[in-house]
Amino acid sequence: MSTSRTSSHTRTTADWISRSIGLLMGVAALSSSRAYGQDNYEIDVYPSETVAPKHTMVELHTNYTLQGTTMPINGAYPTQDAIHQTLELTHGFSPTFELGNMNFFSYRTGSEGYQYVGSHLQPRWRVPDNWGWKVGVSLSLEFGYVRPQFAEDTWTLEIRPIVDKRIGNLYAAFNPILDRSFAGLAAGRGFEFSPSFKVSYDVTKKITPGFEYYSAVGPVGGFDALSNQQRQLFVTLNLDVGEDWEFNAGIGEGFTQSTDHLIVKMIVGRRFSF
Repeated sequence: MSTSRTSSHTRTTADWISRSIGLLMGVAALSSSRAYGQDNYEIDVYPSETVAPKHTMVELHTNYTLQGTTMPINGAYPTQDAIHQTLELTHGFSPTFELGNMNFFSYRTGSEGYQYVGSHLQPRWRVPDNWGWKVGVSLSLEFGYVRPQFAEDTWTLEIRPIVDKRIGNLYAAFNPILDRSFAGLAAGRGFEFSPSFKVSYDVTKKITPGFEYYSAVGPVGGFDALSNQQRQLFVTLNLDVGEDWEFNAGIGEGFTQSTDHLIVKMIVGRRFSF
């Protein structure tokens, strides 16, 4: 790659990030309500690809809430100044099936300190390549328990269809998630809709900026009022630091009163062959 082309890519990336941060700060200025809190442990839009057979992916998700709840909500700890982490281990058993285990942790200064939050299991199936579909498709199920000090709902199920597509340097993924609580405040609400999506663009072979959007809009049979929905927009950056490594970082702004307003996230992953 020529020097002039590299400089052009660098300027383009810097301008893109600058404009994106400006957009988020504009959204923040419009969001005058305080957040009511949420779970911020794994902030990620899933791709359809699964871990290859006889390989294990180890990921550490670390999220820091700069602006969140400052008082307990329905018995759950405040989120402001909390560091939430997820240690995720995922093993590929076949070209189309993987099984993951998630362990959640939280740290907040004061009496809370560093604590174990809970664990989930996550099987996932992928449409085989030889089916010849024009888009990538997989289905993830996630079930488990978290302690009531950290969430209003303890036993939960997540059904996550995943659809993604790459066109040249452009990549897009959509996760139309259905959540179900079996114990907690939302146990009687049935399945709730929590769509998320991601758009990114490879500006170089190593640098991929993008946007990620997350939401929780309420029961399938009738969405919550806008002020009670959760909606977040993240500006993100993926770096290619090696074939077996994963790195994603971003800053996100919530723009309803029920959403934590400012979160920084980072994902570091390493793939091992067994």
